[in-house]
Amino acid sequence: MKQIGFIGLGTMGAPMASNLLKSGFQVTVYNRTAAKCKPLEEEGAQAAATPQAAAQGKDVIITMISNDDSIREVFYSEDGILAALKPGAVVIDSSTISPGLVKEIAAAVEERGGSFLDAPVTGSKPAAIEGTLVFMVGGKAEVIEAHRDIFDTMGRLLLHMGDNGSGAVAKLAHNTMVGIHNVALAEGFSIAVKNGVPADKFLELVQNGSAGSKQAELKGRKIIDNDFSNQFSLALMLKDLKLASSLSDATGVPTPMLGVAKSMFQAGFNHGYGDEDLSAVIKSYEEWIGRKIGANATTRE
Repeated sequence: MKQIGFIGLGTMGAPMASNLLKSGFQVTVYNRTAAKCKPLEEEGAQAAATPQAAAQGKDVIITMISNDDSIREVFYSEDGILAALKPGAVVIDSSTISPGLVKEIAAAVEERGGSFLDAPVTGSKPAAIEGTLVFMVGGKAEVIEAHRDIFDTMGRLLLHMGDNGSGAVAKLAHNTMVGIHNVALAEGFSIAVKNGVPADKFLELVQNGSAGSKQAELKGRKIIDNDFSNQFSLALMLKDLKLASSLSDATGVPTPMLGVAKSMFQAGFNHGYGDEDLSAVIKSYEEWIGRKIGANATTRE
């Protein structure tokens, strides 16, 4: 059985590591906040004191880290992954980071005789728990196939997007649409509710009409119920939109809707909603229209 080092046990990483343990993989875990390792230790994981210790001697190292600065520290610090990487090891990075950094780390891993896959995911906390994530992967096809068992344990679909960096690009393009769709849902709700249409009836229309989206399906009821428990945080969505904006600026792609969505998520962050679910972007609209979206819902499901 493959020996796996798993680094980063946040909202997504912890259930991903748990699913690997449930499937019989031997997993060593590391998290900057060591207490987050305890539940996985109870499931059979070994805990490491540093990223280097988690990666030492492992066949596969999986990282799920929040941002570029943190991923640099995990790889390049004195106690980082690169100092422990054995020849032939495979690094699977499921973080959402800049494509330029992906290519930089991929080159550093290959210089040390390893292989690198940028493999960000779509699907928030429930999908991570259920093992139904979708992976968009950049890297060599033969490396992906050699470790498909790991991907199949954590997800329901793997899409090979191309060379290293293409997984990261696909994730930023995808999350641009997620952010825009959330703002569109918030705006539609606001128009309807401000003018007397019950929120639940409007959501039913959206889900059955041509305005339907995955975000309406996943977030519509949460908005009506004023439930902003975190599945994927507003702060992380803002981070992804900023990365997407930097990428589009660097490559000359006009992105006016991305700009609006980024501004709306920035406003939500500035109001203190960063740790809430990304659907909390609706709260700015609720302030503007002077009421909660769910206040005039006619039914509860």
